[in-house]
Amino acid sequence: MTTNVKTPARAAGNASALATIVLIAGWLIPGAGHLILKKWVRALLLFVSVVCMFSIGIALQGKIYSPNTGELLDMLGFAGDLGSGLLYVLARLFDWGITPPQIAMADYGTKFIVVAGLLNIVSAVDAHSLANGRKAS
Repeated sequence: MTTNVKTPARAAGNASALATIVLIAGWLIPGAGHLILKKWVRALLLFVSVVCMFSIGIALQGKIYSPNTGELLDMLGFAGDLGSGLLYVLARLFDWGITPPQIAMADYGTKFIVVAGLLNIVSAVDAHSLANGRKAS
């Protein structure tokens, strides 16, 4: 006769799987990790913040960094941009942010895009910490 009792190892494995899913979802779609954890308000605020910052950066003709540059600051910019998850993929797919900047405000737009990506990374890690129980809600 088998019983359906969860062992501590199985519970830890399920928590670890959930934490990984929350981390990846939170990176791909801003706020999705918190949404999975049923933190509705935090998820909405993060989604609106990251998408608005990214959109403002694109509207200001900010640069989207590509992965094939050899300069250190460009590589760091690429890492920040990539933090936006699917927003970065959409920007590359629709060729947003690849034209040479023609206005002085474009540098501010580039910073908006990078900071949106960094905020998204921080929020995904926050959701991961919540899922692991390392951080109280």
